[in-house]
Amino acid sequence: MLSSTIHTAMGFLLALWLAMTSLQPARTQEDKSWVEEEDVLVLNQHNFARALQTYKLLLVEFYVPWSGHCQALAQEFARAAVLLKKEAGPLVRLAKVDCTQEEALRAEFGITGYPVLKLFRDGNRTHPMDFPGEQEAAGIVEWLKRKAGPSLVLLEEVDAVASFVNLHNVAVVGFFQDLQDPDVGLFADVASDTPEVAFAITDNLLLFEQYNITEDTISLFRKDDGQRVDFFADTELGLDAKDLAQFISVQSLDLVMELTNKNSSKIFGAKIPNHLLLFINKSVDSQLRLLGPFREGATAFRGQVLFVLVDVNGEGAGVLQHFGLKVYDAPALRFINIEANKKYRLTAEGLTAHGLHTFCQEVLQGKIQPHLMSEEIPSDWDKKRVKVVVGKNFEQVAFDETKNVFVKFYASWCPHSKALAPAWENLGEKYKDHKNIVIAEMDATANEVADLTIHGYPTLYFFPAGPGRQMIEYTGSRDTESFSRFLEGGGKPLSNKETGAAETLKEPQQDGMNPPETTESREEL
Repeated sequence: MLSSTIHTAMGFLLALWLAMTSLQPARTQEDKSWVEEEDVLVLNQHNFARALQTYKLLLVEFYVPWSGHCQALAQEFARAAVLLKKEAGPLVRLAKVDCTQEEALRAEFGITGYPVLKLFRDGNRTHPMDFPGEQEAAGIVEWLKRKAGPSLVLLEEVDAVASFVNLHNVAVVGFFQDLQDPDVGLFADVASDTPEVAFAITDNLLLFEQYNITEDTISLFRKDDGQRVDFFADTELGLDAKDLAQFISVQSLDLVMELTNKNSSKIFGAKIPNHLLLFINKSVDSQLRLLGPFREGATAFRGQVLFVLVDVNGEGAGVLQHFGLKVYDAPALRFINIEANKKYRLTAEGLTAHGLHTFCQEVLQGKIQPHLMSEEIPSDWDKKRVKVVVGKNFEQVAFDETKNVFVKFYASWCPHSKALAPAWENLGEKYKDHKNIVIAEMDATANEVADLTIHGYPTLYFFPAGPGRQMIEYTGSRDTESFSRFLEGGGKPLSNKETGAAETLKEPQQDGMNPPETTESREEL
């Protein structure tokens, strides 16, 4: 009787399930399939959800066809897709979304610059992860492999650490007495997000003893100098993943980093504000030999000062202008604190490791004054209606206590600076016969002033007559009439109606040595 009842119930449930299934709307062709281009899935609003359900890990590129950065990434992305098929299994794929065609997806994920890579895991649509690494095939593949599988190698044998370290230029080994400790999970997370470095873990106390380790320790081994540096978790608070990631970022850098497109994110991502730059022509043997003492001098300052090589004919040559250098000035040395934008100068002639050590120490101790760029003073600097100010005569012109001086700080390449030029010339014409008013301009890309940092172009400053060395930034409308009212009002702020336009007409500084924004390698809408 019981068996008959069970069979009847099962039959009823099966019939009910079939009936419900028949009532479901049929999936459209778009819902269940997608086009592939060079092994990259082409997604749209119809098949996006289906792709998330199909693949455990899906790295999606949001792009626009007209973007040069997107076009460059497309080649690397296609190479990565081919490699992934061979190395990561069928549940890890790459996909792309054309944001000029898929506005709904662009808006849903807040895409404003291109390209953007987002990783979707286990079908989760609401919390994708931004891809943090270099946008090249090898880095993309290694990162996804770390995400798809174990990010740590377990070392158990007595010689396992030595063998592991010898295989890699940089190796990180976590020595943990208890592999169930919560810090181990955080260590694994850091490993997962750092594909360029090899990670391992051990709880073998014989290995602890072999490396003179008595407590939980994370050790970084470098092949270039044969050094090991250790990181310890806070005994009370535990491991801080951000601190560990920063430690690894700094300590895994080469002693000397060449400024290239590939390395720029590493250089600035290390968050070391002090950089010592050696500018050389790598095709000249005598200059190339300077790398020896430069590298030797870097040893004592790892983590404090980043030693950077710039090939004046290479990818980093764009930074020359920021230091007022030309290709023919090589070899040259410059020290910069990128947070304060302070620069220091040392001659490259007779370069020695000892000389570099002394120079860096004195800069860090505040014993050396910053070096300020300046063009030569033009012979006719004061003959025109708009006076020409350079670094060498700025002090005497701007802080003349008998004059009210209005200075435009500009960049010759800046379209906003060019647009302002006619109004500024008209202002100079209007006040050319006023003995106590000076209208001037300074090329801020070639000249620098102590205690005055220009962040965008053009920037306007008023230096009123009298003692006190006052500086008043002008933020009003940029026309001759508004300038005149400001001058005749003694530099007093204009009304709210007259201000506000200036900030939107200012070009940000493009000097090549400031840390890149998150969208530096993207193109905006």
